Amino acid sequence: MKLLVRNLARSTTEQELRTLFSEFGSVKQCNLVLDQETGLSKGFAFVEMPEESEATSAITALNQKTVANNKIRVKRANQ
Repeated sequence: MKLLVRNLARSTTEQELRTLFSEFGSVKQCNLVLDQETGLSKGFAFVEMPEESEATSAITALNQKTVANNKIRVKRANQ
């Protein structure tokens, strides 16, 4: 299942996201969206987890959780 993670701190890295979501299961892919001109984070990312039950657990646990002083939003991504 592909997840959309929004409202990330600009300082959050892909590795930090992968670690955060790995607590709930395997992470197939993690893509932090970067600004092409500056190379800095745009504040959102896509995380793909192969097991739907693990992805659902991650959504439940992480949506509205404070990470790096930002309350992140996690939901199923529109394919």
